[in-house]
Amino acid sequence: MLIRRLFFAATLLVAGHAYALSADEVKGLAIGETETRIEALNKAVVSADDKTVAFIQALSDDQVKTLGDKVFVVQGDKAVDPITGADVALPADAEDIINNNQMRGELDNALAAVKLFSKDDKLRAAAVKTLLAEPDENKLALVEKAFAAETVPAIKDQLGLLRGALLLNSTDKARRLEAGKTLADSGNPSTKTVLLARLTTEPDADVKVALNAALAKVEASLAWGDKLGAIFSGISLGSILLLVALGLAITYGLMGVINMAHGELMMIGAYATYLVQTVFLKYLPGAFDWYLLAAVPVSFLASALVGAALERSVLRFLYGRPLETLLATWGISLMLQQGVRSLFGAQNVGVENPVWMSGGLQVMANLSLPYNRLVIIAFAVAVLLGVGWLIGKTRLGLFVRGVTQNRPIASCMGVNTARIDTYAFALGSGIAGLAGCALSQVGNVGPDLGQGYIVDAFMVVVLGGVGQLAGTVYAAMGLGILNKFLEGWTGAVLAKIAVLVLIIIFIQKRPQGIFAMKGRSAEA
Repeated sequence: MLIRRLFFAATLLVAGHAYALSADEVKGLAIGETETRIEALNKAVVSADDKTVAFIQALSDDQVKTLGDKVFVVQGDKAVDPITGADVALPADAEDIINNNQMRGELDNALAAVKLFSKDDKLRAAAVKTLLAEPDENKLALVEKAFAAETVPAIKDQLGLLRGALLLNSTDKARRLEAGKTLADSGNPSTKTVLLARLTTEPDADVKVALNAALAKVEASLAWGDKLGAIFSGISLGSILLLVALGLAITYGLMGVINMAHGELMMIGAYATYLVQTVFLKYLPGAFDWYLLAAVPVSFLASALVGAALERSVLRFLYGRPLETLLATWGISLMLQQGVRSLFGAQNVGVENPVWMSGGLQVMANLSLPYNRLVIIAFAVAVLLGVGWLIGKTRLGLFVRGVTQNRPIASCMGVNTARIDTYAFALGSGIAGLAGCALSQVGNVGPDLGQGYIVDAFMVVVLGGVGQLAGTVYAAMGLGILNKFLEGWTGAVLAKIAVLVLIIIFIQKRPQGIFAMKGRSAEA
């Protein structure tokens, strides 16, 4: 409120004695019936200067009093003349101006209209949004002037939509036809809403035809945005499934261990990210936006250490016994969940996106690509390339592949198979931790985090082909995109069921998955 008062005083004094705001305009805005004041307001807005805007703001803030034909702007315990800005005595019997709801709405629209020329992009965007809520043809000249001067594409598109909405409400048939042609080229979802609303009240048949044609063109444009949005959502879901399944592709695909605690290893990675965030908030608040870079290695190491301990203490005694392995890891998953509940509580904990992951990239009017999803897609690609290089090009990867294909011969060649088993399981668990770190940026972090992804991860590995990283990629992306397209037709639950049925049918026809394992290991 203080800032508004200072703004009012400054704008009144800046022009010296060249008063653009006349006494008649002040009286018209402050005194009389609501309809008369609204008419004066619409005229004032078209050529409003700083003093006029300040006076309209004072009216909106209930800072104006009148006595007869005298108008006063109240500032604390004193009053000023709205034309000269000079201090004046406030009569004791001066009366408050009563603004009804209609007048308040008009004042808000008037202030929004003059903010169309603000230097602040956010103020201009907010002004357009306000005017779109109640299109008023009297603001058309002002909107067209702002449209011609606007340089930001997103705001200019919104101004074009506003201009069309104003023309649609015109009493002139020619203007409404022009509005149909203007709005037909808009790919904004709000355009469809505006056209549908006008079609219900449009009395002229010719205008209805034009508006229906515009609506069809807008819907065709929006359809492309919806399809591309579904593809992006599918790729985003597929990248998350890929991160989750990559670790499982090693522990299950390469080692043959049915690890039901894989989801809980993801959960540990997510909670490690939460702890790193907490440390940065407490000790390094100035560097908070970079906490995620520190959380990536921490989440990998936390899950890898838990996985290594799990392999050395339990799983090493159960190799070759899949049922016992499944039951043991299932029991361990319950223990890990309860341990997290005891340490952090049963409620979800909050993990915030860094500033550079907030917001999104606006590709089309109805298609925005969130930065956090784009980062996760890039992260999944980086992890995939790293795992591919590690398995295919390094000494550890050679040992893992050798032990997987023929453990006795690898042992005869001097490979410490027990140690390689621990390293491989720790690697798969660490990748699960990276998946948990990524998931913390797009969803809630809680004790049950992993339960929603473990079944999907197993489906990805089996569908892609056991032990085949390339198959894991194809299966993750295919399931992600297929799931999102089916959701648009059937809903989330039925889409999940349909995907499961399709996978069962596929496995019946091709048990080896998309990519069959080659070599002597396939014959074993």
